[in-house]
Amino acid sequence: MAKDRSTDPAAGSAAAGGGGKSAGAAVLDRSFLGHPRGLSTLFFTEMWERFSYYGMRALLILFMTAAVPDGGLGPDTASAGAIYGLTVGFANMLALPGGWIADRLIGQRRAVLVGGMLIAAGNFTLAAPGTATFYLGLGLIVMGTGLLKPNVSTMVGELYPEGGARRDAGFSVFYMGINTGAFMAPLITGLVGENINWHLGFAIAGVGMVLGLVQYVLGGKHLGNAGLHPDQGDSAQLSRNWRNLLLGMAVVLAAGLATWFARVPITQVAAGMTVLIVSITFAFFLYVLIFGGLTRQEKLRVGAIAVLFLSSAVFWAGFEQAGSSLNLVAKQLTDRMIFGWELPASWLQSVGPLLIITLAPVAGMLWVWLSNKHLEPSSPAKFAVGLVLLGAGFAVMMLAMMRATQGVQVSPLWLVVTYFLHTCGELSLSPVGLSTVTKLAPHRMVGQMMGIWFMATSLGNLMAGQIAGRIGAAGGAGGEISAQAALTIFTVVTVFGLGYGLLLALFVKPVRKLMAGVH
Repeated sequence: MAKDRSTDPAAGSAAAGGGGKSAGAAVLDRSFLGHPRGLSTLFFTEMWERFSYYGMRALLILFMTAAVPDGGLGPDTASAGAIYGLTVGFANMLALPGGWIADRLIGQRRAVLVGGMLIAAGNFTLAAPGTATFYLGLGLIVMGTGLLKPNVSTMVGELYPEGGARRDAGFSVFYMGINTGAFMAPLITGLVGENINWHLGFAIAGVGMVLGLVQYVLGGKHLGNAGLHPDQGDSAQLSRNWRNLLLGMAVVLAAGLATWFARVPITQVAAGMTVLIVSITFAFFLYVLIFGGLTRQEKLRVGAIAVLFLSSAVFWAGFEQAGSSLNLVAKQLTDRMIFGWELPASWLQSVGPLLIITLAPVAGMLWVWLSNKHLEPSSPAKFAVGLVLLGAGFAVMMLAMMRATQGVQVSPLWLVVTYFLHTCGELSLSPVGLSTVTKLAPHRMVGQMMGIWFMATSLGNLMAGQIAGRIGAAGGAGGEISAQAALTIFTVVTVFGLGYGLLLALFVKPVRKLMAGVH
């Protein structure tokens, strides 16, 4: 039989607070900005986790493309882009098994704790020099993110058993924690990593995660029963779950070791993973439509999800250039001198989160105002707007790179304008996607559809790294980039973003028909 989870020490210090709160107590708890006190624990846990992740992300491709004498890793730009894409892609992909592990084995409370420990260990491993420690550190961070990211959000929802508008508002507060951490991280880790020591920058990202873990454990008493009760089933089912997990880990480890010892180029690994994700997704949709036992209406709605899936993948393939190719442009082709002091390139990675914090309330009020006027765009229309704004942002960078090809260091304002347009696009597409999929998915397949939806982000991130890898200068040093190559790839992304967005805009009505009454 499964052990009594109410006394589980891995649940943090929940028991110290006298056990879980009743639904009525949770409704009355308004001690944190009108929300349950436990929201502050999860708010700061996620804030420090995002500090750690975005602190690492801001340095990652800059560190890899820096020359070895300058403390960098020294691979060519194509390999660096592939590593970047695999890292951010797997960080999203592993949210699926991370959620399963929490649901079936250890609960969300312990999953967040273990995930945070892996993330901290990964960053401290990156702080040690060496190629082996570099790859090991990235692997630990990816696994930890897969455990922590989906489950901390799940616990936020469990703090609101009454549901309703207060729950939605709680997630809005929680979302601010995400972007606060993402805003702070590049300012600190970037300053240290670029100007003092790359490895020390990664260590600071690890310290941030440790701070998050400390307050998570100390604040566990405010979480009540949130995340304490996984659906383990009976002892036989629990044993099967553990066996399946260990078998899956063994398969992944064997595949990784085989790839390592076979010396498969990292660019081929990234390309192979992209093909694998596309194949799995295509096979999934085909199977569901043919053998899923769906009604005609459900099949139409699944078709709409497939259209939005492709739109999302295209968007994230462009958007994730922020941490890769655009980060390299900031480092090598941008004039960052301000009153005689050179601004760290990674500081520009804070522009996007700052804009999200500033513009998210504006976007929310805009949708409400349009809704009251009966003018709010449909979900496909919002996706089209997001893609057009993505393309417009890269059109701005095309103009900047035309100047850069003439040997001119461009102003950082080009990047700021691009990030502004991309942020507006993100607000138009990203929050809408999750909500729309939950409405369109057949009720018995909501979990599967949400899982496949996360694959769109992973696919986009993988493609983003491979696109960024083409920015390298032909015949130049390993990490040197070319303004002409940047102009070429930004032109391609502009065409794809604008082209797909305008195409989707033309087909908004047919896609709405596929949605079969879902608004």
